[in-house]
Amino acid sequence: MKFLSFFRDDQPSWGSVAKGGIIDLGQRSSGRFPDLRSFIAAGLPRDLLDDSGGGDLAFDEVTLAPVIPNPDKIVMAAVNYLEDTTDPDTLPAYPVLFLRLPSSQIGHGAPLIQPRSSQKLDFEGELAVIIGAGGRHIPREEAMAHVAGYAIYNDGSVRDWQKHSHQFTPGKNFTGTGAFGPWMVEAADLPIPDRALSLVTRINGVEKQRTDTSRMIFDIPYLISYISTFAPLVPGDVIVTGTCTGFGTTRTPPEFLVPGDVVEVEIEGIGLLSNTVEAEK
Repeated sequence: MKFLSFFRDDQPSWGSVAKGGIIDLGQRSSGRFPDLRSFIAAGLPRDLLDDSGGGDLAFDEVTLAPVIPNPDKIVMAAVNYLEDTTDPDTLPAYPVLFLRLPSSQIGHGAPLIQPRSSQKLDFEGELAVIIGAGGRHIPREEAMAHVAGYAIYNDGSVRDWQKHSHQFTPGKNFTGTGAFGPWMVEAADLPIPDRALSLVTRINGVEKQRTDTSRMIFDIPYLISYISTFAPLVPGDVIVTGTCTGFGTTRTPPEFLVPGDVVEVEIEGIGLLSNTVEAEK
């Protein structure tokens, strides 16, 4: 199944994708599960999931929010894909990780904001992993049992601010730069890592990035095990698994996003995340 978070008449809710629209599970649960994160924490109970009657809402009646608007933590991996030119002798021993603030996130269809303080807004198409069962010191061989599902992420990065120092935090946390959507596909419906999924990023319809999930340097089980060693994972946490080459600063000359650009990230088996760039007002 596919689960999402949304606003209707400025009121937050969450639900599942059904034929003809969205089932408003926030309303149907009558306060039992106020958000998708709480539903995941309860183990995705099936008693709410009868979609035989079709959707309660059409997509054009809602505004999509980030899949998990309120995660306890968002842990991002830098780069993380093998390229045809990668020298095996230069592979890192450990992943480069950084944190993103939930307040920097936007949903599918929301504007990606080019900040007034920079002209170097970049794009990074990535696979997001949403934690179901929490834990600490999770063994790598047990890690996939802790996954609730998968979504798409565009780790919009303000490159000059990212490189003010060796810490990535400023450039990775501008308001309206972390696009997260359109929904979460349950792990049971998408057997990663047994299946390699294609990942493509397009700007204004032109392909800029292409890879597949089998090319990760540090795979999902490793990332879950590694992160859970230093921080306990809890339901609804988001691990964003890194990008491949082809983003703006890897190009000659560099290509940065400008207002009016449309950024699309498509991952096989999940769907399409699309956002139009707007200037900060």
